[in-house]
Amino acid sequence: MHSCLINGVWIGEGSAPVIMGVINCSPESFFSGSYVKPSDVFSVASRMVDNGAALVDIGAKSTAPGAPAISGKTESVRITKALGELDGSGITVSVDTMSPGVLAECLRHDIHAVNDIGGLSNPHMGDLVAESGVPAFLMASKAKPGDAIGVQDTMAALEMVVKRCGSHGIDQFVLDPGIGLWTPLRTIDHDWELCRHFQEFTPVGRPLMAAISRKSFIGSLLGRTPDARLAGSLALTTLLLQKGAHVVRTHDVAETRDALLVFSQMEKRQ
Repeated sequence: MHSCLINGVWIGEGSAPVIMGVINCSPESFFSGSYVKPSDVFSVASRMVDNGAALVDIGAKSTAPGAPAISGKTESVRITKALGELDGSGITVSVDTMSPGVLAECLRHDIHAVNDIGGLSNPHMGDLVAESGVPAFLMASKAKPGDAIGVQDTMAALEMVVKRCGSHGIDQFVLDPGIGLWTPLRTIDHDWELCRHFQEFTPVGRPLMAAISRKSFIGSLLGRTPDARLAGSLALTTLLLQKGAHVVRTHDVAETRDALLVFSQMEKRQ
């Protein structure tokens, strides 16, 4: 398996699973408790690192089902204001955007990776990622975010993403199977199916990210709103680690760190 190196952090087989902390600079976020004002970004990011995050993922546009649309300019202003608070901090930063224009503005700041839920389906994004040299987290997407339905379609989408990376000369990347209700055709059953078969994506040969924190399919099972889905998220996180996840993207860094420590202890071999 190929590993991915992000600002000194190795991700992949042979390395301990790492935590990506989520910082939302979008008031429209599905989980209101994750919204962070620009003036608080440094303190929140620092606390996440202290609590065990290897990197923080900063986004400024909600992509949750039903989220209101915002302009690229608004997204850019929000995210660059947040990044300005972290410049020179030494914190490893990923930016969550699928817009080449927004990424271009982010590259003026101290960033170390991009999280593109479009999976480089926009060739201009691929050009910019290649030119900048920043590693990427790339979601399974054929033409738009989350348009793969089911395990086989998701595998095909991941293979498409790998080919896009090859065509652009990008070698440092992590894959995200894209669990979530991204399109109207996606169902909660589809999400659970991807989780149950998560290990089947490992043959692609790239590190995998589990991005399930407080998502709707967990809430539907438990009958709980986003603010009450922590326990369900942690339980599923542990199971996805067993199935080969190398990165856990989470709103709840300290609690996830504890879950990872317990998982690692149980996985020790004599």
